[in-house]
Amino acid sequence: MENVILVIHLFLALSIIGLVLLQRSEGGGLGIGGGGGGLGGLSTPQGTANMLTKATAYCAAAFFCTSLTLGVLASQASRERAGLAAALEAANAPAAIEAPLEDAPETPAEPPTVPITE
Repeated sequence: MENVILVIHLFLALSIIGLVLLQRSEGGGLGIGGGGGGLGGLSTPQGTANMLTKATAYCAAAFFCTSLTLGVLASQASRERAGLAAALEAANAPAAIEAPLEDAPETPAEPPTVPITE
């Protein structure tokens, strides 16, 4: 699911870039579509500008939603990995073994004697 949303997110980003480049700015911008009809005479230049502005706004809203969704999914995945790592650490930790205490001798053992030969 995360991959599907990521692909949609990528297409939305590319769409926004394309839509912004198609729009005519105050200084002329790319000015794609010529001066008269705008996008091949489909509508008036003002209507084309309104359509591009609305399409950009819709793509931007969808891009924002996919960004939030991807952030939530990444947060949940991170939390699950942290929980899994803690569980694995607990499973791999050596158990504390209590060894019975032996009675220590009260007198120290005599050190071994080594015969000195001359």
